[in-house]
Amino acid sequence: MRSPGVRCGGVEDVFTVTSELDGGRGGRSGVIATPHGEIRTPAFIAVGTKATVKTLLPESVRDLGAQAVLANAYHLFLQPGADIVDEAGGLGAFMHWDGPTFTDSGGFQVLSLGAGFKKVLSMDSTTARADDVIAEGKTRLAHVDEDGVTFKSHLNGDVHRFTPEVSMQIQHRLGADIIFAFDELTTLMNTRGYQEESLERTRRWAERCVAEHQRLAAERTHRPPQALFGVLQGAQYEDLRRKAARDLGAMDFDGFGIGGALEKQHLGTIVSWVAEELPRDKPRHLLGISEPDDMFAAIEHGVDTFDCVSPSRVARNAAIYSPDGRYNLTGARYKRDFGPLADGCDCYTCTHYSRAYLHHLFKAKEMTGFTLATIHNERFIVRMVDDIRASIDGGWFDELRTETLRRYYPAR
Repeated sequence: MRSPGVRCGGVEDVFTVTSELDGGRGGRSGVIATPHGEIRTPAFIAVGTKATVKTLLPESVRDLGAQAVLANAYHLFLQPGADIVDEAGGLGAFMHWDGPTFTDSGGFQVLSLGAGFKKVLSMDSTTARADDVIAEGKTRLAHVDEDGVTFKSHLNGDVHRFTPEVSMQIQHRLGADIIFAFDELTTLMNTRGYQEESLERTRRWAERCVAEHQRLAAERTHRPPQALFGVLQGAQYEDLRRKAARDLGAMDFDGFGIGGALEKQHLGTIVSWVAEELPRDKPRHLLGISEPDDMFAAIEHGVDTFDCVSPSRVARNAAIYSPDGRYNLTGARYKRDFGPLADGCDCYTCTHYSRAYLHHLFKAKEMTGFTLATIHNERFIVRMVDDIRASIDGGWFDELRTETLRRYYPAR
């Protein structure tokens, strides 16, 4: 099921489909080949924003079953600098991670932080729409033009400029196995007219990313080849999403990222739109999901990999994933609960520590609590996706989805 030939930047075809869901659905399992090992898909990619999964050693990330990590080009550009990561031998060598790595383009952070929205971009879709959207009480820190984006650092206010070429140059220095094209991120509050204008700008930027990526790949032959993924925007408009998929699908990309603002209830539908248009033999990555219902919806409709900071972020606030839903460990009921965080969990935390101990750590504000809770949450998501992959291969995906979501969302 792999087409012969060489892809963007000299990378040979990287994706093989191994199983597919029946009923004409887009879901499948497969294998992504990288210079640092294979990724069996569907796969959850752990987020190590600043070349670290917060509170965890790379060895712990490997032990909990993560196949790959994703770091952030924007943050690593600002600190410590892409040149330093390059001098260290690339992202994996710098952070002592020997498996596959991803970096995003930095576009999300440049534009979301620049508009003051931080992690929230979907907003309220009933809100009046505008071309120039800015969060209430914030000052715009990023300005988009045809050539790129000028922005101020959220760290110290220094002015920087990202263009498609600059993003490619940064990501080549960072040296991840899979990198993403630079795109313009919009919100659901932008007008339809601005969405159309932005989509065309992202298409033109994608062409420039491909050209610069190929130039750099020919120049930097001392580094392993990198796969370049194009990023699909279009908000919640079917015609725009399909157009983006057709336009970028015709370009010399190795895979595709599905980005942009969308409402949760439309996730599966939007994924199905783009999956129907994209080349079947290239992987698809969904940027930023981790809730069980979102995972099942995305995978069923054709997503191969995805990432999200949520498992580690909520862990640092004592929120714990379990088969019966998420709960907060600081509740008084856990003070004398000497059971594991989740019955049947095989993570290091659950096999060695109790709810009572972690309750104590959080109450005492001990950082070890962050580490142990993060190990559990990351393992919970990794294991769930491993089970989904096995269910696709074994033909019991629907049964797994029904039982998993019934337990996790009992009130539904």
